[in-house]
Amino acid sequence: MSRDRVETAVLRVARPVVVAGLLLATLLPFAYMLLLSARPIAELLRDPGDVLVGLGELTLSGYREVLTPVDEGGQGFVDLLANSAVVAAATVVVALLVAVPGAYAVARLPFVGRRQVSALFLGVYLLPAIVMAIPLFVLLSRLQLRGSLVGLVLVYVAQTVPVAIYMLRNYFTTVPESVEEAALVDGLGTLGVVRRIVLPLALPSVLATGLFVAVIAWNEFLFALLFLVEDRSRWTVSLGLAQLSGSIEVPTTVLMAGSVVITVPVVVVFLLLERFLTEGLTGGAEK
Repeated sequence: MSRDRVETAVLRVARPVVVAGLLLATLLPFAYMLLLSARPIAELLRDPGDVLVGLGELTLSGYREVLTPVDEGGQGFVDLLANSAVVAAATVVVALLVAVPGAYAVARLPFVGRRQVSALFLGVYLLPAIVMAIPLFVLLSRLQLRGSLVGLVLVYVAQTVPVAIYMLRNYFTTVPESVEEAALVDGLGTLGVVRRIVLPLALPSVLATGLFVAVIAWNEFLFALLFLVEDRSRWTVSLGLAQLSGSIEVPTTVLMAGSVVITVPVVVVFLLLERFLTEGLTGGAEK
């Protein structure tokens, strides 16, 4: 047999095996979490290894406890979800308002040190979060924004704008300059070119960047702990889940229910924007 036939035969067998393995590694933890969240705690304590149970034995008591307000004896995750949604949405809007013109300037406008600035943006993002924690804590304390969702949004914007600019710059450079020059000849200014020409062409990349920023803001824990720990009414879901995992009084089923509750919104948004995410992440590689 020729080498080409051997490689084709091996790939024909290896491809489904690799895909199945990746799906198993990705979906198995979530499926295990979902099954545990719906098991009665008594049954789980009696036989922790028995994950597969009948439909009649499944219960939603863990979800009820997670979503019930704190003053009614629950964990109050509805309010935490609302706080996280507000923070994530505000972070995306502000970060994109800053990153879109910044990325266009780095990609198109000539100025001294343009390449160095682009590398600097990525370098800032690669810094450990703990390095920025103390300066931001002192700054927001002096501005009297510590303990507020507004302050947390500003922190997340500072954390995500560098990588957002870096991601968008790579896509803006693929937009043909001739299209922008034609728009300038027709009377549009620079802002008009960005709004009416570049943004429609770069919409998949903008949505992909916005989703990336939203996931960071939704899942972030360190800065939320530093700035919001004193007031539970302003906690995000990451803090609420950390409280569940750190308490010996909370059953495992409730902890798993809380994990499912905070995971489902991200999965739903990803499925809705999956096409734009794929186009946005690959659009700057080849045009």
